[in-house]
Amino acid sequence: MSNRVPVRHSLITRLLATSILIAVAAITATAWLAASTATRAVSQEQGRALDDDKGVYDMLIAYAATHPDWSGAPALIDARAAELGRRITLMTEERSVIAESGTGPSLRTARPSAVVDPLNLDLDLTGSIDSIDARAVGPYLVPPAERPALRDTAEEELICLRKVGFDGTIEQAPNGRPQVVLSSPDRGGVASICRQQLPAVVSRTEQKALRTLSTLIADCLNLGGREDQLQIRPDFTAYLSPIPVTKVPGSSTVLKLSGESLVAVMATDQATRVCVEKERRTQLQAYVAPRALLFVTDSRTGVDRTTFTLSTGNTVRIVIVTGAILLVTIAATVLAGRRLVRPLRVLTESAARHTPALVSTKDEIGHLARALNDSAGDRERADAQRRAMVNDVAHELRSPLSNIRIWLEAAQDDLTPTDAQLVALLHEEVILLQHIIDDLRDLAAADAGTLRIHPEPTYVRDVLTQVVDSHRGAAHAAGVDLRLDIPHDPVLAADQVRLRQLVGNLVSNAIRYTPAGGTVTVAAHDTTITVRDTGTGIPAEHLPKIFDRFWRADQSRSRSTGGSGLGLAIARHLTEAHGGTIDVASQPGQGTLFTIRLP
Repeated sequence: MSNRVPVRHSLITRLLATSILIAVAAITATAWLAASTATRAVSQEQGRALDDDKGVYDMLIAYAATHPDWSGAPALIDARAAELGRRITLMTEERSVIAESGTGPSLRTARPSAVVDPLNLDLDLTGSIDSIDARAVGPYLVPPAERPALRDTAEEELICLRKVGFDGTIEQAPNGRPQVVLSSPDRGGVASICRQQLPAVVSRTEQKALRTLSTLIADCLNLGGREDQLQIRPDFTAYLSPIPVTKVPGSSTVLKLSGESLVAVMATDQATRVCVEKERRTQLQAYVAPRALLFVTDSRTGVDRTTFTLSTGNTVRIVIVTGAILLVTIAATVLAGRRLVRPLRVLTESAARHTPALVSTKDEIGHLARALNDSAGDRERADAQRRAMVNDVAHELRSPLSNIRIWLEAAQDDLTPTDAQLVALLHEEVILLQHIIDDLRDLAAADAGTLRIHPEPTYVRDVLTQVVDSHRGAAHAAGVDLRLDIPHDPVLAADQVRLRQLVGNLVSNAIRYTPAGGTVTVAAHDTTITVRDTGTGIPAEHLPKIFDRFWRADQSRSRSTGGSGLGLAIARHLTEAHGGTIDVASQPGQGTLFTIRLP
């Protein structure tokens, strides 16, 4: 079976796919953000440029409407160009420069920003509905001496409006004529009735200019012999009137036309409006500046506004940069992946061969390799301990089982009598087997974490007295003096049964290794319990191993002389289950001291 991982499951493939996905997402997001930001910036710049163009256009329209030529325009253009930081150029329709704020690229073939003509306004820039600028008054400028009569009429109109629920103010039109401006819109046409019912007062100056305009419009409309009936109001409304014109004092003309007759004779069809607008331009032409081309451009590029186009060249550059980024991402990912996977493969091969992994990096993989090596070492040690334990258990169980078998076979063959002595021997061997099994069960519970204790307030003197009393027979048989030294009666939170088992293991072990005439002393003080003997002692190199299972300081000792080798291991687990510690101190020939410290 191959140990090679399929390509689709390989870490390099996953890392590569993830990196490409991240790179594509990052590139797309960056491109979108850059395009959005650029578009927004261009739109804002175009908006500012349009505002600048409109401001310059309004300035020049105001000048052209009130001046017959462009002689005063250069000063205005220079000041405005310095304020905006842009190049302003004014040309004739033949592309001859009228005024220019600075040098720059040629504009002979450029598209103009606007056409400056007060008689033909750019309605997109002005937002007006009248194509002729109101400031182009020409011969219609009312002298101050003729304005009082016009103001009286305007005041009468305002009084009439207030009677019907409207209000307004009297303001002066660009030609100097006083006129009423409503404060609210006249949606129902009610306010216009006041204007129709009052006589239309025309100043002498306006009358003269309107008479000239009337003649021009009559020729445009081909009225023939009805020229006298064509009347033009000061607001340039044209109509045919059968009512003669009546002169009034004050050098003004009053058109006495009632509201009903005015509506009846109004001639405001499309042809009339076209002729009125055409002839007004003809009449005003001599009073305004000539038509001119306006250029508001950047002094460096010569263009009138900022544009953003994704040309073929830009597209190719974007594709090339994007591809280069992806290639670099793929190459970096492959190299990083190979460096990442190489030690993982070494770990895999080492695990398959059950040998230490030769990985010395200091990153996470190095930590993993060391952890796996430590785990392998622990596993080997655990396996060795397991095999040794199995051998030791087999060895410990073989002796009593062999003795039982021998005695039973001898009794079966009538080689030994079946009496009380045989039963006592068999019973003793069974007790040994039971003791070993109980010890193994306790150790298994400790290994599995199921060794439970039930602590309760315990008088240590009572527990230790029971332990000493139960071992006096064995001590007397071994010629050992077993003593109890408890000056006080401490109380500890402990499991009485387990505490007796713990101290009993230490006492039996001390009796076993103490020669005849020696002493074993069991003492207690506060939270400390000690078991001291005057036995053979333990060499210093053996002290770290005495709590290991089945370990004996004298490997030549048998079960009968050296115990099962489980007592001290059980004692350590019982102490730790109580939350305490157990220590040992010993010198060869001077005895051994076990110290138990409980919470």
